[in-house]
Amino acid sequence: MKFKLLILYVMWSVCFSAISATKLPIESFASLKSFSRLQLSPNGENLAFVRNVKGELVLMVYNTKDASFKSILKSDDHTIFFDWYNWANDDVLLLGARYIKRQRGGIKYASTRLYSYNIKNNESIKIATKPDYGRDERQPQFEDQLLSFLPHKKDTVLIQADYDVANMPAVYELDLNNQRKKKVQRARSSVVDWIADRQGNVRIAQKMDDDKFSYELLHQQSGDWETLFAYSAFSDKSVAILGFDKDPNFIYIKAIHNGRDALFKFDLTTKKRELIYSDDKYDVDGDIFYSPKTGEVAGFTHSQLPDGVQYWDADLAALQTAIRNVLPAEEFSVDILNTSDDQQKYVLFMSSDSTSGTYLLGDRQNNELSVFATAYPDIDETIYRGKEHISFKARDGLAIEGYLTLPVGYKKGDKLPTIIFPHGGPMARDYSNFDYWTALLAYHGYAVLQPNFRGSSGYGYDFLMQSIQGFGQAMQDDLQDGALWLVEQGIADKDKICIGGASYGGYAALMAVVKHPETFKCAASFAGVSDLEHLVGQARYFTNKEIVRKQFGTDDDVLAKSSPVNYAKQINRPVLLVHGSDDNVVPVYHSREMEDELDDEDKDVTYIELEDGDHYLSYQPYRIKTLQAFLDFFDKHLKE
Repeated sequence: MKFKLLILYVMWSVCFSAISATKLPIESFASLKSFSRLQLSPNGENLAFVRNVKGELVLMVYNTKDASFKSILKSDDHTIFFDWYNWANDDVLLLGARYIKRQRGGIKYASTRLYSYNIKNNESIKIATKPDYGRDERQPQFEDQLLSFLPHKKDTVLIQADYDVANMPAVYELDLNNQRKKKVQRARSSVVDWIADRQGNVRIAQKMDDDKFSYELLHQQSGDWETLFAYSAFSDKSVAILGFDKDPNFIYIKAIHNGRDALFKFDLTTKKRELIYSDDKYDVDGDIFYSPKTGEVAGFTHSQLPDGVQYWDADLAALQTAIRNVLPAEEFSVDILNTSDDQQKYVLFMSSDSTSGTYLLGDRQNNELSVFATAYPDIDETIYRGKEHISFKARDGLAIEGYLTLPVGYKKGDKLPTIIFPHGGPMARDYSNFDYWTALLAYHGYAVLQPNFRGSSGYGYDFLMQSIQGFGQAMQDDLQDGALWLVEQGIADKDKICIGGASYGGYAALMAVVKHPETFKCAASFAGVSDLEHLVGQARYFTNKEIVRKQFGTDDDVLAKSSPVNYAKQINRPVLLVHGSDDNVVPVYHSREMEDELDDEDKDVTYIELEDGDHYLSYQPYRIKTLQAFLDFFDKHLKE
């Protein structure tokens, strides 16, 4: 392994020197990942992955024995999407694909299907399940919801779908050889999801009724159901079930402990919780994972742990230690993504503060570790210096953390044009990992601050709940406080600060030039909310309407006061709006209406609509177009 890693380091050094000699095009940052989602087959012989070929995503399989490649299916991430895939066994790859369809009247909607591909028989990919119209089954909108790879049946999996009644899924055993399915759990009122144990038995039903949630346990001998947990949306009693232990009498959950999410083991017999792990400063933000070798829970992930993981499985822990013995202890973070069933072959993702990450293939029997691909091959430490973890005090004394990205070559004392870039959600957060937005902006000379403002996830229940009915208030002021902190630090030029963001970040950008135009010289919004009254009003057509009403409130006067669309007359800063016409998270109405109001007031507004574009910039040409528009907009107002 030492020899392989030495060769690897030389290869990177040569590659980096060649790249840094020329100016990178925007495509180096804004393209989709060159390679992603590597998944080993159980025997370790085949590796499934997605390759980006000039914006077209190709699902491929690489044979590790003869080094051959097969192309399985293509996606443009525009009308066809690969949502997930995994190996059902050594030969069969299952794929969940999403399509954009159009109803009568022109209304578009997403629909998913389950496909299978047998690597041995070399047939074309085929549909894995379909309705039995002879039994009056309907075509489900979502047909790729996999519950379990049944451990005792090689070619059979457990799925859920609403073949009988819309929005009421039942559970079926699906034979992958003949596409026949057998119902093993009928649909129940208000049940939206089912959970199976490690043996493939349906054990838990998740119910949703307006803003009320519950988990119910099936007693297999009596057939009776018992409520395990019940809570309302945004309650401090909320529970998330992460999965079953190999022992079917135990599950792992996340629940609040001392004000923060913690990991518990829960006894289904005694109903007692055992605290497994908690963090005094942060919510536990990861998940459990299983050993393919033993079937046991192998450990859990949490962003604040070394390498982001804690191994309970002795064999995986030994592998991690061996990798750490031959990789630089401080410089690189290593993540074992997946392994063969015997845990002798594995996929490793290695990254550092200044790289976007590299995928490696390991073979323990042959003591080999070799490079397979990089996520963004043009980006290295000569291009990107990574993010610095920072903290500042808001005006009320609350500590706000965040991440600061500076250009390569920055020297203390330099005052830079600066972008405040709040995340979406808002119940989400930014991390130190690579992201294409900040990398691009820093490469072009900007300081970029991503504050985890109050209302962000990860910092405890009370911190998170400040986003509830908090739009445009203190969480908005945190963004200005972050900008002023950068000025105090001598990093930001106080006359050259703009704000940009996507989704909630887009809303916050628009609201910033309403509340704090003295600080922000321009605002760029991708897919941002502009009209909270409209958002809450439209919720009445959806099953989550009560959750939306609780999150935003129902006082029209308060909603109007926090809606940027109502302040067009007083906005005197340049505004850029970009929105996909098929955004089903934040409808395009919000940017169209904002542009219309600003235009009526003869304000400086630029609007770009991405035809059929979604909320996530999934389509590479639109991602490139949007980032180019943001960069041009910031350059115009901060550099010219």
